[in-house]
Amino acid sequence: MNGFRDVAGGQAVDVAGALVAAERADERFHAFLDVWHEEALARVPGAARLPLGGLPFAVKGRTGVRSPAARRLIAAGGIPVGSTSVPGPGTPWQTWGLGARGRTLNPWRPDRTPGGSSAGAAVAVAAGAVPLATGGDGAGSVRIPAAWCGVFGLKTTNGLLPSADRSGLAAPGVLARTAADAEMYLRAVLDGFAPAPVTLPLPAAHSPGLGYAEVEPEVATVVRSAVDRLVAAGVVSLTGPACALLDPAPAWQAVRAGHVPRQQAEAREENDRRLDAFFARTPLLLTPVTPNRPHGHDGPGDTFSTSLTWGFNLSGHPAASLFAGFTGDGCPVGLQLVADRGTDAALLAMAAAAERVLGTVRP
Repeated sequence: MNGFRDVAGGQAVDVAGALVAAERADERFHAFLDVWHEEALARVPGAARLPLGGLPFAVKGRTGVRSPAARRLIAAGGIPVGSTSVPGPGTPWQTWGLGARGRTLNPWRPDRTPGGSSAGAAVAVAAGAVPLATGGDGAGSVRIPAAWCGVFGLKTTNGLLPSADRSGLAAPGVLARTAADAEMYLRAVLDGFAPAPVTLPLPAAHSPGLGYAEVEPEVATVVRSAVDRLVAAGVVSLTGPACALLDPAPAWQAVRAGHVPRQQAEAREENDRRLDAFFARTPLLLTPVTPNRPHGHDGPGDTFSTSLTWGFNLSGHPAASLFAGFTGDGCPVGLQLVADRGTDAALLAMAAAAERVLGTVRP
């Protein structure tokens, strides 16, 4: 776990080292708004005997340290080392971060966005500054930067954890080096967390575009290759038809605007019916996280990078992003794992099994 404490293994924590790494990540990639040297070091003695034992973590934006998730991590012995970059005011596409030093850079391709809005959080984890960072996901804001920075990202079941989003679309989440690190987060922030072992192979369906999205051919190929590796390793078995949904874009936009016409309400209800039927027979859905690779800092143009993620903010299902591989020009691609509502612990177990085959990467 890159020198950070493994709760089961009891490895030593290096908060001072994490602070140095956070400064380096900010100098290179503009990942942070603030790094809290004095505050972090002052927390070390009190955190040492708590379950997380002084585990360093980062929070999304300057207000992130006041979030319920951050407060629970601190109570469990986690130490916040800084606030990560988020998009600046007036950003038309919430896909890049604005840190104290300027736009946040993708550590794999500095000419590309790291994704957003949890931009700096993903970069801080990818750069090795912290093993995990808090995030929030209202349309893919955890999963997209996780995919484009080659780290693990989890959007929890909507309503499982407190959220300040009145629309109900946003759910707390975490960006982490591994699914095991994300499980530490969930253990700390969720009352009554219990591991949910899974039996392999997992019945699953692969749906490249969910029936409506156009996916870049190379992105689709990388994801399909990852799925084939999981099948060959006995982690998943592809069963039944792929899941096909109605394009959720109009319904998501209507809910966000606070006025949902009948047509959009009916489309949302139809997708809920289709997903309920799917998960009644199949525990795991596999898709690309995004239809496109990371775009430049000027924005994606007419492409909705959220097209494969925001439907699960509408439906409330938990979803995770795993590293699937690289495009030929060196951009990470994410594999999205979606499970039934409330099965977050099982989803993490599924993700960990997949991760053992697909591996993890670091710039």
